[in-house]
Amino acid sequence: MLSLLIFSLQITLPIAIIVVLGLYFRTIGWINEPFNQGASKLVFNVALPSLLFVSIVTADADSDIGWSIIGFGVLFTLLTFFGLSLLSHWVTDIREERGVFVQGAFRGNMGIVGLAFCFSAFGVEGATLASIYLAALSLVYNVLAVMTLNRWNSTGEGKNVLMSTVQSLIKNPLIISIMIAGSWRFSGINVPVFVVESARYLSQMTLPLALLSIGASLSWSGFKSAGKVTAWASILKLVVIPYLAAFSAFLFGFRGMELGVMFLMMATPTAAASYMMVRAMGGNASLAASIIAVTTVFSLITTSFGLVAIKALNWI
Repeated sequence: MLSLLIFSLQITLPIAIIVVLGLYFRTIGWINEPFNQGASKLVFNVALPSLLFVSIVTADADSDIGWSIIGFGVLFTLLTFFGLSLLSHWVTDIREERGVFVQGAFRGNMGIVGLAFCFSAFGVEGATLASIYLAALSLVYNVLAVMTLNRWNSTGEGKNVLMSTVQSLIKNPLIISIMIAGSWRFSGINVPVFVVESARYLSQMTLPLALLSIGASLSWSGFKSAGKVTAWASILKLVVIPYLAAFSAFLFGFRGMELGVMFLMMATPTAAASYMMVRAMGGNASLAASIIAVTTVFSLITTSFGLVAIKALNWI
């Protein structure tokens, strides 16, 4: 049991340290709100798209990328989304909170915390699989997020959901990066070395800067405002969904790194980008912030416990 605990801590503890450092740096004034906002924009618009670009254009075409586990992740996410949409009627009677609940329960912070988990657990090979997984799921996440927020937004009941979804995808830096990298790769034209290296330098900012920003964004008010909706969204996001995903993947025959990467990506806390989307669409931003704060802190515990369990069962 001690060896299993050490295994899980080796994966989650480095991430927890960087997050705590972000909180400490904000406390002593090294990170302030303008810096945090600028860092968040830099990660979302530059660093993370660069990471996706490099991962896609440099992936070994002859290697087994593990498309089956990616397809499983997409299918499981779609089923989860529809299940959460039905459950939202029971969780809250307030229409405006349902979309926030659904997004908070299914949309994980895979691009930052998920990649950090996978790199820590499986090295470069795991990070590569996680990057391709992220590229596929990012498209699904953004489509579903816009759909559910538009559906339950009382101020936008007459909006064209399809048009809003398309506009959001066209403007999303992650989707733009995926499309450019995919088109470039399938064109057969070699990407110039200086382009890859420049993008790699930018991508190396992603994890440390993003984790520091997450820590600096944590606030006590997010915990105080946590209520029934936050509690249910957090339990589903951190426990029910990732553990059920791991068990289902095992039943479908997945083992080793593939199952581990899928679990770690599913076990991530709610994506910080969900707050920005809710605020931009006029939703309950304080509820979104509450879900992010609670899941970010407790994900380190639930992920560690899950890793111990699946390692003890020899699934990875």
